[in-house]
Amino acid sequence: MEQTIYLAGGCFWGVQEYYSRLKGVISSESGYANGVTPNPIYKEVKTGLSGYAETVKIVYEDSLISLEKLIEHYLRFVDPYSFEKQGEDKGNQYRTGIYYEDASFENRIKKALKEMLGNDKYLIEVKPLKNFYKAEEYHQDYLKKNPRGYCHVNLSLIKNNEKK
Repeated sequence: MEQTIYLAGGCFWGVQEYYSRLKGVISSESGYANGVTPNPIYKEVKTGLSGYAETVKIVYEDSLISLEKLIEHYLRFVDPYSFEKQGEDKGNQYRTGIYYEDASFENRIKKALKEMLGNDKYLIEVKPLKNFYKAEEYHQDYLKKNPRGYCHVNLSLIKNNEKK
């Protein structure tokens, strides 16, 4: 069955590229989640004042990859204890977060994080999705279009048997 989860892990370019390579991921889309203004644009989001996090919408086939496996991948490249910073990117818009539409996901996400990290002291937001707006087209598949673009996500963390 198709499911959707929203992951904020710093700059969305690398997060989108990482998940686009995984077996079971149907689509990934860069955007802005859980902010306060309607129809944000990058120029507003990068100020950190709009409340939006750079986020990737992941649509996946849960018979091929589980929510928990997606979280395991997420923890390979984010620092779960870093506040509003991932890699060289700093600011509210680069915070970590896992946002869900299905309320039954909340306990699964928190349980997985606690089990995988061995504690519940992480700084990853786990919240319902309030809103999501697709980012401008030049942000979509950015690292496919610009292979030498900056990316804090280590794409080599995907094992060969996990790739499409």
